[in-house]
Amino acid sequence: MTQSVVVQVGQCGNQVGCRFWDLALREHSHVNKKGIYDEALSSFFRNVDSRLMSSLQAVLVDMEEGVVNEILQGPLRELFDSTQLITDVSGSGNNWAVGHWTYGSAYREQIVDQLRRAAEHCDCLQCFFLIHSMGGGTGSGLGTCVLKLLEEEFPEVCRIVTSVYPSAEDDVVTSPYNSVLAMRELTEHADCVLPVENQSLVDIVNKIKHMSHSGKPGSVIKKDSAIISGQGGVSGAEKPFDAMNNIVANLLLNITSSARFEGSLNMDLNEIAMNLVPFPRLHYLVPSLTPLYTLADVNIPTRRLDQMFTDAFSKDHQLIRADPKHSLYLACALMVRGNVQVSDLRRNIERLKPMLPFVSWNQEGWKTGLCSVPPVGHSHSLLALANNTCVKPTFMELRDRFTKLYRKKAHMHHYLHVDGMEQGCFMEALSSLSSLIEEYSQLDATKDRLMPDAARLNIAT
Repeated sequence: MTQSVVVQVGQCGNQVGCRFWDLALREHSHVNKKGIYDEALSSFFRNVDSRLMSSLQAVLVDMEEGVVNEILQGPLRELFDSTQLITDVSGSGNNWAVGHWTYGSAYREQIVDQLRRAAEHCDCLQCFFLIHSMGGGTGSGLGTCVLKLLEEEFPEVCRIVTSVYPSAEDDVVTSPYNSVLAMRELTEHADCVLPVENQSLVDIVNKIKHMSHSGKPGSVIKKDSAIISGQGGVSGAEKPFDAMNNIVANLLLNITSSARFEGSLNMDLNEIAMNLVPFPRLHYLVPSLTPLYTLADVNIPTRRLDQMFTDAFSKDHQLIRADPKHSLYLACALMVRGNVQVSDLRRNIERLKPMLPFVSWNQEGWKTGLCSVPPVGHSHSLLALANNTCVKPTFMELRDRFTKLYRKKAHMHHYLHVDGMEQGCFMEALSSLSSLIEEYSQLDATKDRLMPDAARLNIAT
């Protein structure tokens, strides 16, 4: 059995991480009624004493104590060893440079020690999951510093990063600087990045609320289903961001399901990067999830299985605002959970393929995984990860917002006062993002020249 370590950095990273642990424990207790420490639990939890208490394979980092203190007072408090928590009191002041350079230097040894300790508890360490946000100072700055440390210390271990991108109306005025500076590090040091946009999460939560308040029969949403949980994992009460964090936590639940449970076609986490990233820098994978809620009325028939596959390729179910059907697919992964057959997978891929423009040299670029255990409250679920050039408009919008600030040199002195930070860092980050956008543009330009595969040569015998 392989193991993975979750690294949660900053306020957002820790809140999402704790929703993941809360929901993962609920899944394991639903499947493992006797509560015995088993092989499935060992993928993310470790046994710590003879009473079969388990501890999370996680490192929690935040330069403000608030969220981590809430965790220590909340329902998950017994699962954390205090040595797994690295905190400060002053925060990064929404400044990438403070997070990356100031705290990165001050806490380097402590972070490396905790990463090594977590790795040593694993028999076969397969993957690091890093969860952080892009807009603030700690998540973007210290988060990407931790990413570099992971590459230095564990170069052979896969690094999958879940990055929450700020919306255009973000209340952090410096978020475009923080995001573009972080983007350079993600492009250089991550194996896969799962970009999640705040605005997409808001849109999904609003749609679900609107539906549940519409008063139509069959539109009451079950409160304790996996997506909209009735209880927060940080403290006991539901918080405004819990519904949004739940969606990101469910992305992580689905991507790790093959590592945690058995299935007829389990997907190794290393296979995600191996099969979905044909070019090392183009490793941004658009996630979409279905279903997004559970109806309370059990008499309403669940959506047909084929509809679930269709939903996974609709914009309403994506965690980033993009249009993959009018862009170019480099590869796509379908991670299915529940009572689904391989024949169902094949049938739906054949049905959807004609509508999805794949790059000419990878027409068969599908990776599939089947895990037999569905999320709690569902009969089946699907996570699609698309390596698609549709991420380009998101990056272009981010570059535009960065440029508006940078032209005026607005707020830049806050960054340049930090030891280790130079003005050249801004230009290098902007150049890195521009070249990434250009690489996507070059691929997009081949879309109109898609050629059918040439007939295969027959070997004369």
